[in-house]
Parts: sequence; structure tokens; C-alpha cells
Amino acid sequence: MDKWTDTTGFDNHEIAAVHRAAIRSIQRVVAETAQPHQPEVALEGVAGMLRAGRVLALTGAGVSTESGIPDYRGPAGSLREHRPMTYQEFRYDDAARQRYWARSYVGWRRMKEAKPNRAHYALVELEQHGAVSGVITQNVDGLHAQAGSRNILALHGDLSTIICLTCGHREGRASLDIRLDAANPGYLARLAGTDLRVNPDGDVELDNDFIRDFVMIGCIACGSQRLKPDVVYFGESVPAERKERLRHMLADSTALLVVGSSVAVMSSYKIVLDTLRANKPVAVLNGGPGRADARATICGAPMWGMRWASCLTGCSCEHRDLRRRHAHRRRIIKKYARCTEHRVRVFPLMGAYISAK
Repeated sequence: MDKWTDTTGFDNHEIAAVHRAAIRSIQRVVAETAQPHQPEVALEGVAGMLRAGRVLALTGAGVSTESGIPDYRGPAGSLREHRPMTYQEFRYDDAARQRYWARSYVGWRRMKEAKPNRAHYALVELEQHGAVSGVITQNVDGLHAQAGSRNILALHGDLSTIICLTCGHREGRASLDIRLDAANPGYLARLAGTDLRVNPDGDVELDNDFIRDFVMIGCIACGSQRLKPDVVYFGESVPAERKERLRHMLADSTALLVVGSSVAVMSSYKIVLDTLRANKPVAVLNGGPGRADARATICGAPMWGMRWASCLTGCSCEHRDLRRRHAHRRRIIKKYARCTEHRVRVFPLMGAYISAK
């Protein structure tokens, strides 16, 4: 069966309509609409924005690909093989919810092992030096916080918290995992050695036998099995309090820097539109065509994988122990300064903002 086939029957026509609209949003293919600036021009333009300070960063799944988490719409994006579940399926379809939790139970192990990469740490450095005022991320992996970013808005929530759709009780994912382990002894051992690819929303593809055998547990407050990760699904609205904080972060910024996102969904594309309405520049650094490219002040050339950090830090050398060294920031700066490829400045992208010591 084609992954886009809608086999879910909703008695409520309004719910069915929102579900179909969500699937159309997931399916949206972003075509090339603008010719990217030359890399030197794009980097110099972004450097100027950063030198002015207080640039708001908007990040997407492309930032986390180097950490082993696939994106949705990139060249190897998960949408080629996998369609995310809609909110309507999660809330009203028991079988769909069972399928998600079986796959998420396995996928969470891989998701929680993911570590921040150089792009995450570069944004931390930019924030610490005042070049970046904050990070709005569409990602639900928590890697920006793990890297050390402080002023973060997880626009679509975080997989680390679970909410009961019946009573509203919240529980940490680690706590839920302990209870799931107890209810499913030997389940993970049956999958040992299986090559399973984690999706951006934290689950993996499983055979129907494994889905059927999985034992779901209930809310510790009311017993309901209608548990959901506290993330915004396709077909679900961003909570009002997050929208309000977003407005404040945008008002306090001088520009918007889109990193690793095609801004295909309206919740992120609207941030671009609101920035432009406020007469503030928008720069896009993404690995492929994006919805905002034609409107952007600066549109960076495609760059993928290990080159994300090169774009943000200006250093293309391999620094595999960056995460450990980030805990000692001054030492990082010294090591970057010793980089044989970039002796003049630690962060060329920031121009004169940070100079090698």
C-alpha cells in the first residue's frame, strides 16, 4: 500500500478534513524558486548580520542529520520511505497509536543516544558572543539544549515529555520507558542485530508482528492509554504560549537566520513572513530548495552533512572531540586558533566579531 493512502475513517467530517489537510502539508514538495547566492556572497552577508548581533536562528531537521537523525525533505529524507502520523490519527485511531508506541519504544533508544554536532555547538558559540539572540527549533530531539543553547524555543515540543490526552497528566519519557520495559520483557532482545533507521519523529519501521506483540501501558494518573509525546503533530496547532514567546523573541531580534530547514510547514514559514513584515533581513542556509528562498535577503548555496559546521564556524577541519572540548570553551577557542587551515580567525563567518587569540 502506498504510504500516502488514507485508510483512516473518521466519523466526524471536520476531523477528517483536518486530517486530509495535514497529509497535504506533509506531502508538500518544495521546488527550486530562487538561485542561491554564491557561497562567498552568502557567507559575507550572514557574517554582516551576525556582526550586528541579536540574530534569531530558526533551525530544522537538517541541523541534526550529522547527529544521525534524518530530515524529512532532504535528498535522503525520511519522507521517501515514511509518512509521519497526524494528530487526528494519534488521538482517534487506537490501532495507529499502538503502531506508533511500538515503533517509538524501539526508536527512542536510538534517539536518546544522539549527540549534538558541530552545527549545534556553533550556534551555542554565536549565542555566547551575542551574535545570536536565541534559537527557535522545529526539532524535537532536544539537541540544542544538550549542546548548551540557553534561549531556546522548541516550537514543536520535545520528545522527552509525555502527555495524557484524557486527563492532561505529564510524565517524563525516561519514567515511561521504565514502565514500558517492565511490560515488555524480552521485546528489545528480539530485535537485536536488526538494522532499524530512526525517523525524525523518534520511531522506526517495524513488522506487524512486533506491533501486535507490543504491550502498551496506561497513564499513571488515570489509566488511559491515550498517551502522546508532548510534540506538535501534523494537523495540530502550536500552543498559544509558544506563539506568544515566539513573537517576543522575534521583536527582540535584528534578523532571522534559517538553518537546515525548508520551512515547508506554515508554523515556520510564518516566522519568515513576520520577519519580513517587520522589515528585518532573512538569511537561509539550507541543503536544498526552501519555501522562503525567493523572499530571503540572503539565500545560501546547498551544503549538507559535515559542511553545516563549516558554514557556521568557517572551519572545515575535523574536530571529532568537539563535544568534550565544548565544556571548556576557552580551550576550544585556542584549539580552533591552532587549526592550520584557519590561523587568522577562529570564526571567519563572524568576521571581526571573534578574532583568534
